[in-house]
Amino acid sequence: MNSVARTSWRTLQPGSSPSWACASCRRALGHQTGQPPPSVLRGSRRRGVSSSSAAKQQQQQAGTGTGTGAGPAAGAEAEAYAPRMERLRAYYKHKNRTTMNYALSIILGTVAFSYGSVPLYKMICQTTGWGGQPVRAPGHGGASGSGGDDVDPSTRMVPVTTAPRIRVTFNASVSDVLPWKFVPQQREVRVLPGETALAFYTATNRSDSDIIGVATYSVTPGQVAPYFSKIQCFCFEEQRLNAGETVDMPVFFYLDPDMLNDLNMRGVNEVTLNYTFFSAST
Repeated sequence: MNSVARTSWRTLQPGSSPSWACASCRRALGHQTGQPPPSVLRGSRRRGVSSSSAAKQQQQQAGTGTGTGAGPAAGAEAEAYAPRMERLRAYYKHKNRTTMNYALSIILGTVAFSYGSVPLYKMICQTTGWGGQPVRAPGHGGASGSGGDDVDPSTRMVPVTTAPRIRVTFNASVSDVLPWKFVPQQREVRVLPGETALAFYTATNRSDSDIIGVATYSVTPGQVAPYFSKIQCFCFEEQRLNAGETVDMPVFFYLDPDMLNDLNMRGVNEVTLNYTFFSAST
C-alpha cells in the first residue's frame, strides 16, 4: 500500500495556512469560514488594478478634452501677456541705455579732468599762491584799485628801507629717474620787501643722451607764497640738455611789500625757494 501522509482536518481550520492544500480543500475551507478562495482574491485584485488603470485613462482623456476646450482661452491670455512683456523689454532697454550713457559720461569726464587738472592746478596756484606756489608777477596783491592789477607793477618794486631784511634760501632736488645734477649757485640772499633779486641754479646732464626735464617749485612757509613774485624763472618749461651739457638757470623775483600789512607774516624772517626737476621724456 502506498503510504499517504494523513493530515488532520484541524490544520484546515481558520488561522492555519492553506497554501499547501489542494483546490477542493481550499474551496471547502472557504465555505466553512465564509471567505472566498485565494484564486478569487487574486482575480479581484487584478480587476481592481485594471479598473484603476481604466479610471486613470478616463481622467487623462477628460483632461485632454478639457485642455482642448480651454485652448482659445489660453491663447487669449497669451496674447494679452505679450504686450506686457514687450513693455517690460522696452523699459529695461531704455534703463540699460541710460545707465550706459551715465557710465560713459563719468569715464569721459574723469579722463578729461585728469588731463586738465595739471594746467588748472598750475593756473590756480600761480594766481592765488595756494599750496606754496609763488605768484608770478606782474601786478598782484592788494585790492583792485588800491594796488591790484590796475596799478603799474613797477610801483610795487620799491624797496621798503624801514623794514628788516628777509633771508631767502634756495633748495634743489631731482627725481630718482633723472640723471641730472641740479644745485643752486648761492645758498641764500637777503632782500628787503619790494627789492628785486636775481639767483641762479646750475643743471648738468650726466647721461650719454639728450634729456628733457621740467621743474616745479614751491615756497615755505606757505603763507609767504602770495607775496613771492617771480618776474622770470625756468619752472614749468621744458629744459633740454644735451649729453654732458651744463646750463645756468636764472630766477628773478621780489617780495611784495603788502606782506608787511599781513598779520600772518609777522615773525616770518626766512623764506625757502624749492625747485625739483622731473624727466619729461623717456
